[in-house]
Amino acid sequence: MQYGVKRAGWWRRVPAAACAAVVLGAAPPRPAAESGTVVVLGGAARDSMSAVFLRNNEHWNELGDLNTIEKMLAVRPTQREFLGCLQGRATADTVYVTGWQPARGMKQLQMAVAGSCDSVPALVGTWHTHPYRADQNNRPLKERRLSAQDLETFRQSRFPLVLVMWDADSLDAAVRRRDGGVTHPAQVLTPVESATRRGEGGNGGVGARRGDDD
Repeated sequence: MQYGVKRAGWWRRVPAAACAAVVLGAAPPRPAAESGTVVVLGGAARDSMSAVFLRNNEHWNELGDLNTIEKMLAVRPTQREFLGCLQGRATADTVYVTGWQPARGMKQLQMAVAGSCDSVPALVGTWHTHPYRADQNNRPLKERRLSAQDLETFRQSRFPLVLVMWDADSLDAAVRRRDGGVTHPAQVLTPVESATRRGEGGNGGVGARRGDDD
């Protein structure tokens, strides 16, 4: 199963400012469990995702003299998008992410990514990065949300969850409700915050705001 957007022979974002995970070929696999409406992201998984974001975000401010095509072709080291396969379980109201694996056969460009999550155990969705881009003054432009294309692709899949990491400590999430609808943005909690929210004790802080139903 390949994920990505292919146009005119290139894997690229549609539109150029968004990254999508499109399923090509066979129908997506059945999710690991029923779909939820809140995301609980384990600390180890989030820390490793942050490290991947930082590593793949390098060189974002070193390309001011290149045109768009040169940047996309990576004529020199550049920031690249990354695709991962989320692992965990889903209950009636929560998607628990306990780990992830890099997508196999990954094709990374500055504004696009593709790869396979075939045969990943306990698969509950995908995550990808939105690396910084530089404006005319070499300041970071951050894509803080899943794009319209990301969300449309997610609606056509059967996965419970899709995440984008747009900064080292910042995420946007969409989850599939039991009725088949999509909640975006969805709340992303740490395990401690989740326990606090459910009245099970703990000293967690305030989680991300509750998402609106699309």
